[in-house]
Amino acid sequence: MAAVSTHEVTQLLLAWRNGDQAAFNQLIPLVEAELRRLARLRLKDERHDHTLQPSALVNETYLRLFGETAIAWQDRAHFFAVASDRMREILIDHARRRLRAKRGGQSVHVSLTAAAELGVEPALEILAVNEALATLERADPRQCRIVVLRYFGGLTEEEIAAVLDISKRTVQREWKSARAWLYSQLKAPSLGAEANVELG
Repeated sequence: MAAVSTHEVTQLLLAWRNGDQAAFNQLIPLVEAELRRLARLRLKDERHDHTLQPSALVNETYLRLFGETAIAWQDRAHFFAVASDRMREILIDHARRRLRAKRGGQSVHVSLTAAAELGVEPALEILAVNEALATLERADPRQCRIVVLRYFGGLTEEEIAAVLDISKRTVQREWKSARAWLYSQLKAPSLGAEANVELG
């Protein structure tokens, strides 16, 4: 994570929550490097000519966050938790649009098995991960939240523990369990190995 004063970020978030739009403009430079790092990680396996570049992903994340004035911002970790949700939504929307365009505008339904067999298509992988997360969320919402915060938000174990109000040890245990479950669902060894490097 970027070496930015957590206190400063928290103060700007509180000011933004209270209606100070200028605070959002001051906040952007403090969190931009981390958001760009997360965007690069999420897009690194996409084609080089992919229409959604890291800067575009960050910009669209900003646009979605700008309308989030009703959120009771707490601190830097909470900001990245919300930002991770928005980034995930953008990636899923983009993957669905891309596959729809390839299939003549028809609806896209991707099974985990099909995605594993066709793992060369990053959009299919994103949708497969999203489908697996939806299944995990029904079974164990907290484990799903931990995965989203860690994978899409880049939060540390300590930050996740603070956001979810649980111990770091609980985060570690549930992260390990959730990651193993997701790998077994995706049945894609290469994806699992990559995630170990990115997220372990």
